[in-house]
This record gives sequence, structure tokens and C-alpha cells, in this order.
Amino acid sequence: MANHYSALKRARQTETRTARNRANTSRMRTQLRALRTAIAGGDAAQVKTEFSGTVSLLDKAVQKGVLHKNTASRYKARLSARVKAKTSK
Repeated sequence: MANHYSALKRARQTETRTARNRANTSRMRTQLRALRTAIAGGDAAQVKTEFSGTVSLLDKAVQKGVLHKNTASRYKARLSARVKAKTSK
């Protein structure tokens, strides 16, 4: 355990930031899972709705520092291709 005041403060800040990052990561992964489930089985309207929500959450994750912008871009490109293949049938 930290002994100095500044180290105690940094430990508190780390706990807060870790909790925030974990919540944002969890929210993002849940949304990705929902989209992949919709692509696997759902109808085209549900897939489009889930896709727009997922893209929004990925962009927010980039803003909050959870994801790198290139990683989010790669996710969006791959998911977009899967959505397009599903909705064009």
C-alpha cells in the first residue's frame, strides 16, 4: 500500500479510472456481441439498428480512450461488410 499522500491519491485515481474503463469496455463488448448475434440470426431491420448503435459506441470508446481509432475503424469496416452481406440477401 502507498504511504505518501501523492501515492495514495494516485491509487484512488487509478481505481476510479480502472472502473470507468472497465465499464466502457464492457458496454462496448456487449454491444458487439448483440450485433454479431443479430447478424447470425436476426432480420435485416434489427441488424441495421444494432449496427448504428454499435458504430456509435465504438466512436465513443475512441473518444474515451478505450480503443485506438484504427482499431475502431477496423471493427467498423469488418462489421459493415458482414451487415452489408446480411442485408443484401
